Amino acid sequence: MTIIRQGSLFDIQELYELEPTQRFEAIFSAIDIDPIFAVVTKKSRFGRSVELNYAAMIYSLVARITERIPFVKDLVKRLKNDMIFRLDCGFLVSDSVPSEAAYSRMITIISESNILEEVQEILLKNAITEGFITDDTVAIDVTHFEAKDQAPPKKEKPKTELKKRGRKSKEEREQWLIEKAEHEANLPLFEKKIEEQLDVPLADLRSEIPQAPQWGVKKNSEGKNVFWYGFKAHLAVGTTSQYIFQSLFSSGNLNDGKAAIPLLKGIHERVKLSTLRFGTMDAGYDYEPIYTQIHLMGHQAVIAYNKRNEPELIGFDKHFAPTCFREHSYRYDSFDTKYETLKYKSPKECKDCPLADEGICQKVYKVRITTDLRKYTAPARGSKSWKTIFKRRTAVERVNAYLKGYFQLNNVRYRTGKRAKVHFDLVTLVYNASKLAVDRFNAMLNQQQAA
Repeated sequence: MTIIRQGSLFDIQELYELEPTQRFEAIFSAIDIDPIFAVVTKKSRFGRSVELNYAAMIYSLVARITERIPFVKDLVKRLKNDMIFRLDCGFLVSDSVPSEAAYSRMITIISESNILEEVQEILLKNAITEGFITDDTVAIDVTHFEAKDQAPPKKEKPKTELKKRGRKSKEEREQWLIEKAEHEANLPLFEKKIEEQLDVPLADLRSEIPQAPQWGVKKNSEGKNVFWYGFKAHLAVGTTSQYIFQSLFSSGNLNDGKAAIPLLKGIHERVKLSTLRFGTMDAGYDYEPIYTQIHLMGHQAVIAYNKRNEPELIGFDKHFAPTCFREHSYRYDSFDTKYETLKYKSPKECKDCPLADEGICQKVYKVRITTDLRKYTAPARGSKSWKTIFKRRTAVERVNAYLKGYFQLNNVRYRTGKRAKVHFDLVTLVYNASKLAVDRFNAMLNQQQAA
């Protein structure tokens, strides 16, 4: 389960093989719980008991993820029966063990705020400040996980009246267009087209994303449809450090591409990392507004092209590189950042071409990427540099697998989307805290070796 950059002395597997006391101390020290404590602490003498140790309760929820304890009732049971575990979580000998209801109330309070996202930002800032995050590429992908409840039975759709055959009259068509425009204007933001998100502030985007469990569908590696009832986890991951830069929790039926712009805006506004240059994604994110957002950030998009019933471009190959008179592809040479221009050189085959001296083919071909951000990327599609950057996308797939296999992303035990989001935010927070703990161990070992 090594997820550290190559050459590390210490990895997450070794972190989880440490004695529990050492492991908890390393992970807890990476999380600033003060903001969470301020939210959940009792403000009034009325209501729930004031005798609870809320700081220890927060740490115990983190420990539940790291120890893979499936239920809160099992967490309570272990706190009662394991004195060392209870002390490791920060409870005093004199403290009473919280009940399941106490944990439920605390999770409800956390679900009413975005405090876990704020703590995640603090953790990332610390990792950047300490020099552990220097990525130049961010990869975006999605994974799904099921809800606790079974899906509700399908409702039978009312029978609609048969449409009138034939072409609409001019008056009917005008009325239909007006009704269609009104309907589209009244749709929720994430049911509109992706380009509508470009001018919406990040806070509004995140607040309007649907979170209720829904039916989702995707194709597996065999090309067959896989259905599930639940949620989606959208992640933006640094391809070298493998920290989660931004995460988004949504209903299972949300289109993958509609989560990209909120993630990208979150990176731009909340993750101050000057080394970032590229954003890489699979063909499910091949939408022009996503390229536009990356370009507005001053980065370059490396996204697989998804051909959609488009005619073949005459004079260009499948990677949109120009071709000569005999249909040999020009070679990508360089990218001019000042003028945002791709430079291509004549094909190797042109050296021995009988038409070389006829002046039919030009030796150098230049094209601005702003001509079509989707087709012209820097580095150019099909080039060795483009393929190298695109291969880094597997980092986010590995993180998705780790969250499911080792950090209990699949183990949702809450009925509503708001409470399930708390579980998701805790999982991503504990993952990043484990990464920071490992990096700090490596830094300490490197110092000891240097000494």
